[in-house]
Amino acid sequence: MSLHWTLIAGFLYAEIGFVCLLLLPFISTKMWHKVFKSRFLRGLESQLIYYFYVLVAILLLFFVDAIREMQKYSAEDHKEGTPQTHLDAQMQMHMRLFRAQRNFYISGFALFLCLVIKRIVGLMSANATLQAEKEAAMKQAESASRAAETLMKAGAGDGEESAEVKEMKEKMAKMEKELKSANKNVESMKAQSENLTAEYDRLMAEKDKLERKVNIMGDKKDE
Repeated sequence: MSLHWTLIAGFLYAEIGFVCLLLLPFISTKMWHKVFKSRFLRGLESQLIYYFYVLVAILLLFFVDAIREMQKYSAEDHKEGTPQTHLDAQMQMHMRLFRAQRNFYISGFALFLCLVIKRIVGLMSANATLQAEKEAAMKQAESASRAAETLMKAGAGDGEESAEVKEMKEKMAKMEKELKSANKNVESMKAQSENLTAEYDRLMAEKDKLERKVNIMGDKKDE
């Protein structure tokens, strides 16, 4: 194997190892997000994107070259595959075809895993960001709930506090209405799903009846 194909094969093995590392269950997405958003990688982010596209272009060129080599040696193999062809020439042709096929799989899998890794990293970063936003929203909701309880316990001592309490009550009433509306929508969707399931079962039963009738009519015609 030549030097450049050895490097591509080594890169493929590194990609496989990195994918296995990403799939480890005890390493959370938060941990990977911290690694991806570290100061070192942030400083190299623009350069890494540039290098990524350059790497994809190089792998694509080697992939196309491997396809060309496969087609070339396959055509020569069919052309010279006569009984008069020397055995050594046939063995050499088959060896070249095997190398072209090996290079095709190496470059193809390396290119595929390169795109897969980029997609996985993006999804993991987005997932970690959503989790952080969810935790922040939960903390804000808890703090707002505690503030509302404090204001309600304090009572209507002065005009400002009573206005704040009234505003908080209005917000809570609005949230309760939205929650009830959402629950109604969920119940209606659940009812529609049940109706669709029942209709599907009925149509399947009618289909089975029609198939049995067709089979019976076919048996009678055969008799």
